[in-house]
Amino acid sequence: MKIKKGDLVQVITGRTSDADKAAERGLKAGDKGKQGRVLQVFPESQRVLVEGVNRRTHHLRPTQAGGAGGIEQREAPIHVSNVALVDPEDNKPTKVGFRVETIELENGRTKQTRVRYSKRSGKDI
Repeated sequence: MKIKKGDLVQVITGRTSDADKAAERGLKAGDKGKQGRVLQVFPESQRVLVEGVNRRTHHLRPTQAGGAGGIEQREAPIHVSNVALVDPEDNKPTKVGFRVETIELENGRTKQTRVRYSKRSGKDI
């Protein structure tokens, strides 16, 4: 996967996050356009957990251990194809590319590493 834990991503599909535009069409505001940090990555299901995006209501039952019941908001995973990495230079969504760089070690040997970069600006991520 090209998106890792801790990356800043933007939701690129779904209902718009602009409440006025959504109300004009008789819809509720969604998450499109929102930005957030990736909290967790699920590679087997190709989903990511993004901070403040795709919030769902979760009902909690009171427990004997002292936990009070109630209703809380939790983030739910979103498919990785619905988010795009944010370019560190201009804070707009970008595609991710990989380039192979060779690094000289202190003992004279060389090592090749894959580096992620923003295709929009060309800067390393």
